[in-house]
Amino acid sequence: MPATVKRLVFDFAGVVFSWQPRALLQRVIPQYATDEASARHWASQIFEDFGGDWADFDRGAVSPDDLVVRIARRTGLAEADARAVVQAVPLAFQPIASTIDLLQRLRRPGRPLFFLSNMPAPYADYLDRHHPVAQWFGDGLYSGRVQHIKPEPAMFVLAANRFGVAPADLVFFDDVAGNVAAAQAAGWSAFPFTDAARAERDLRQAGWWPDPG
Repeated sequence: MPATVKRLVFDFAGVVFSWQPRALLQRVIPQYATDEASARHWASQIFEDFGGDWADFDRGAVSPDDLVVRIARRTGLAEADARAVVQAVPLAFQPIASTIDLLQRLRRPGRPLFFLSNMPAPYADYLDRHHPVAQWFGDGLYSGRVQHIKPEPAMFVLAANRFGVAPADLVFFDDVAGNVAAAQAAGWSAFPFTDAARAERDLRQAGWWPDPG
């Protein structure tokens, strides 16, 4: 058994919930996202790799209505189309069955799992209402509720303080390389997430798979 029990933290989009932005755009604005190449183009224009306007939305600095106006002005999309995309995003988040199974196998009495997600408050509210987030996790941080986003160092400081766990005892899984690097810079252990099977291998190889307890 490891000398110190590690506490596990998970990203949401692309880790706990499926996230396929190009498929979403082909479904919601098919007149623009007519094929894979055009869907890729519009995903980069609308979501900006989750920088720019969308980062401000994630941070809670702009409302959904403001985001719609910004996207329309910047990309040339009609506001109605931009709004359709913004409204469709939370509905597209569906739990990844293999990750949910992993979470259930990792849970131990007295050792809750945590989450750390770049998620604007309206989407966070939707997820909390429509999915058993509180059953999967003991606690977590949504960016839109704390006005910071990954990979900002402050996000990791806030999370460690809220969870009441020393950074060295936190292990983070995220599908974005920059967020993994930021967590490591904050003193956490962190792994890039591709799927639940790899996450389990990473934990077992590090000796951090929890004892039956």
